[in-house]
Amino acid sequence: MESPLATLLPITVLWLAAGVVADGLPRLDRARALRRRAGHLLVLTLMGLTLTAAVLAAGLFSAGNTPADRAAAALNLAGLPTLVVAVCTVRRVRRLWAGAGAFAAAPETPAPHGLRAAAAHPLIGLPLQVTGVLTVPAVIAASGADLFAAPGVTGPAITVGALGILAIGVRHALRHNRLAERAQPDPATSARAAGPLHV
Repeated sequence: MESPLATLLPITVLWLAAGVVADGLPRLDRARALRRRAGHLLVLTLMGLTLTAAVLAAGLFSAGNTPADRAAAALNLAGLPTLVVAVCTVRRVRRLWAGAGAFAAAPETPAPHGLRAAAAHPLIGLPLQVTGVLTVPAVIAASGADLFAAPGVTGPAITVGALGILAIGVRHALRHNRLAERAQPDPATSARAAGPLHV
């Protein structure tokens, strides 16, 4: 196939789906549901990484202006967040999945606030969503609708994209902080549990 669209579209769908699943993790208040969704996220993330790495490797080892080359060049923009996903996000999602498994013996076991705070950590959701967002322009360009080629469009598009990514990061940080504060023990309860101080 002459167009790299058939290669880029499944990758974009995988990253966008992973971003949506990651965004919903902290809202789950049952440990079993959190473990199941973290497992789904882990599968989506590993599939996205595998396909992205395969396309980049194919572009690296092919010569000329082949569809593999064009697909790999289009994915260059998403290279850095994909690397962050591989280094940080996969490890955190695996730990979240294992941690939720410790509480998931009964179907209705509540998910502790600490576990939900871990699910809301910016290094889980943010790299996945940024990767998904940065693969969308590649799909648009591969489909033939080169919206960013028009004069005066590239600059505003980059500005809007950067502001959108900043807003996503701030939202993740605020949600993580809110859940982390709920996970902290009540100071009065902690003082009572410690008992009277002996001078």
